[in-house]
Amino acid sequence: MPDLPRLKPDPIPAINPVPEYAAQSDLADVYERTKAGLGVPWMGVVAMAFAHYRRFYECLWNAMEPMVSGAAFANACSDLRSCAEREAAALEPPTIRPRLRTLGYDEAELYDIRACNEIFSAGNMPYLLMASLARLLLEGHEWRSDVISDAPVIARRGQQKPTLIEAHHADPTIASLYADIRATLGLPFVNTDYRAFARWPSYFVPAWTDLKKAISGPNYERRVARVHDRAVHLAASLPNNTRVTARELRAAADADATADEVLSVVRLFQWLLPGLAVNVGFLRGQLVDEKV
Repeated sequence: MPDLPRLKPDPIPAINPVPEYAAQSDLADVYERTKAGLGVPWMGVVAMAFAHYRRFYECLWNAMEPMVSGAAFANACSDLRSCAEREAAALEPPTIRPRLRTLGYDEAELYDIRACNEIFSAGNMPYLLMASLARLLLEGHEWRSDVISDAPVIARRGQQKPTLIEAHHADPTIASLYADIRATLGLPFVNTDYRAFARWPSYFVPAWTDLKKAISGPNYERRVARVHDRAVHLAASLPNNTRVTARELRAAADADATADEVLSVVRLFQWLLPGLAVNVGFLRGQLVDEKV
């Protein structure tokens, strides 16, 4: 496995995500191709932040696009999800369903929360592989996979884009929750996943309280590091169908800003996404029924 230690940039770089509504012309097309290729209903903050650097993102996506429809990528996403959920389960998430039933949640509502979680449980994996591959190349590791041809898989089923509670939608309870998430995770923004779960405040506030305890526990970082290591291994083993080189991707980054500036943004997301995958897995584990 390439030597790619888990690394949080210090200071955290400014990010300038290009939202979907602001993407025009060629970039809008790249966004649609990204969502279709990754089989996700939303542009993750990671991809929108990368897209601020247009030539860099186009180079990265053009290199990935012929590969993401293949079996190797689908298997890597499945493998990575299993790893994240295994590490999350080791943190022993307590079931939240009895508490929600006491509040009046019925089975249809619990199903909706779990369906929302499924979007991110599956969808975070391709974004984590994207960030890991981008960091590998920008740090000079060549993508040397010997596998070029790859059997296509059946097209992924589409999912509905989740409803998000943005900061300017938030009442005082959610505003306080978002501030706590930012402080706990050491990030200047709140990821899409949490803004989607906040659609159900009386669910997400207690769910986050349990998750926060796990994040501050002694085993959390070790569990997240295992997901990071697995993501790096899987990204490096994916088929390089276009034979893109580290030099080509760095040149594209230099054409937008500097390769070092872009690398700092890439490192930020490649650092945070393993934790996000474990956190969503923990929230998913909370939704299993109580043991009888």
